[in-house]
Amino acid sequence: MSPGTWEAAIRSAGGAVFAVDEVMTGKVQNAFVATRPPGHHAELSTPMGFCFFNNAAVAARHAQAVYGVERVAIVDFDVHHGNGTQDIFWRDANVMYASSHEMPSYPGTGAMTETGDHNQIVNAPLRAGDGGATFREAYEYLILPRLEDFFPDLIIISAGFDGHFRDPLGNLKLREEDFAWVTRKLVDIAGRRCKNRIVSLLEGGYDLDGLSRSVAAHVSALMGG
Repeated sequence: MSPGTWEAAIRSAGGAVFAVDEVMTGKVQNAFVATRPPGHHAELSTPMGFCFFNNAAVAARHAQAVYGVERVAIVDFDVHHGNGTQDIFWRDANVMYASSHEMPSYPGTGAMTETGDHNQIVNAPLRAGDGGATFREAYEYLILPRLEDFFPDLIIISAGFDGHFRDPLGNLKLREEDFAWVTRKLVDIAGRRCKNRIVSLLEGGYDLDGLSRSVAAHVSALMGG
């Protein structure tokens, strides 16, 4: 932490709230929030893993409380499992959490057997060295069909890009085109299931070149590119 951490963390959560407002009021179809610190490791009362407030959880609860959204799906493709998001929504039948992540790796959670009280949690663990083909297979066969069947009113993406092959904190071999591919798949489902509503929140990504190029591919796909 530093003297600026509190303001940064509050603004990061606030950016997620503002994006929900913009999407739910129809001002935009989708939004990408390029803020730090990230959020998906933060539990209800425990900050961890560079995360102080769980931005995706804040966004989901804001959508439910202010706009009466019934079903929210959170899709997390950060290289690390979002233990905080899973913990917060473990007992909530109206929030689906789906994650692809390297395992074993920090924080040690995210096994396929972790499914939540209502079978609404979907974990697709990957192994060190896995690349785009395995990543895409995990989504095609595990995550995307479950997302379709959930019929969300809003999709929130925990968009971590530390699965990029250049990243120093992960051991996956993903490239920009893999992030673009999964984004287009989520955009397609949002068009069929929830009036195109997507809020994407920046999570990890620690190689600046890999991060910048991956974010560009992600945002371009959100824009229909």
